[in-house]
Amino acid sequence: MMEYRRLGSSGVKVSQICLGMMTYGDTTWRDWVLGAEASFPFVVRAAEAGVNFFDTADMYSTGVSEEITGDALRQVFTRREDYVLASKVYMPMGDGPNDRGLSRKHIMESCDASLKRLGVDYIDLYQIHRWDDETPIEETMEALNDLVRAGKVLYLGASSMPVWRFATAQHVARVNGFTPFVSMQNQVNLLYREEEREMLPYCIDQGIGVIPWSPLARGRLARAKDAFDQSTRGQSDPRISLYGGNEWGITDALSEVSEARGESRAKVALAWVMQKAGVTAPIVGASKIGQLDEAIAATELVLTPEEVKILEAPYTPQDPHNM
Repeated sequence: MMEYRRLGSSGVKVSQICLGMMTYGDTTWRDWVLGAEASFPFVVRAAEAGVNFFDTADMYSTGVSEEITGDALRQVFTRREDYVLASKVYMPMGDGPNDRGLSRKHIMESCDASLKRLGVDYIDLYQIHRWDDETPIEETMEALNDLVRAGKVLYLGASSMPVWRFATAQHVARVNGFTPFVSMQNQVNLLYREEEREMLPYCIDQGIGVIPWSPLARGRLARAKDAFDQSTRGQSDPRISLYGGNEWGITDALSEVSEARGESRAKVALAWVMQKAGVTAPIVGASKIGQLDEAIAATELVLTPEEVKILEAPYTPQDPHNM
């Protein structure tokens, strides 16, 4: 049965997994994206399993993902109160100099545009997609605070940045009486564990929910090497090559544990993320219903300390990156 957890120290409760909506949108945006009709069954299946947490962003399919997400959630859920909707701001949404970043201008305009595309009155969790070096963090935090005060946003989150930047933003919020972030969406998976050094301990200490993206390393952990290399994602996403360290030693360990347990590689890799201290709910992407079913089933898989040791032993340090 699906478990619900508080998102950090906030009062809102989210399901053990979050359905990532980047996979659903404009089929011309990425080779592996599904259109509206093909996407709908995934939202239905997730809701049936008890998933109440859905994550998208304005830049996914340049807004089309938000449109599909909002439409599907309205059809599947009777009440707006029954799901937690997350979106993001920062990435380019046009060619103009102010169509990107975390300026007050872009944040305000982007939030209104997202609300319109999503077809909702408020966004539960509004996240900054990345850090903006060109905008003072005081300007960003004040603008985000004003969205909360206006009722357009309920909670704030951040994504993929060094812990010292995240701590700076939290400090600016608190000393100015602005709304702080309640969550961090960062990359945590068996192939990339650098967040264990500083970010995860900081989030645990500060009561910040962690909602990792790419828990399967963009699908790399779900398949054997040859099968992955022939997949659409494996052939079309150049960022896959950024995974370094002892990659194949790690995947061999994953195969060892999954075969011994009689479980799929994906299920074991997701269970590892869910058991990681500080993690609230990994964001899972699925382009096949079977993938979503595996993610749902992984919520009930408990790895032993010995299995965790086998999975973690081959890892070697990497240069931190946001990808």
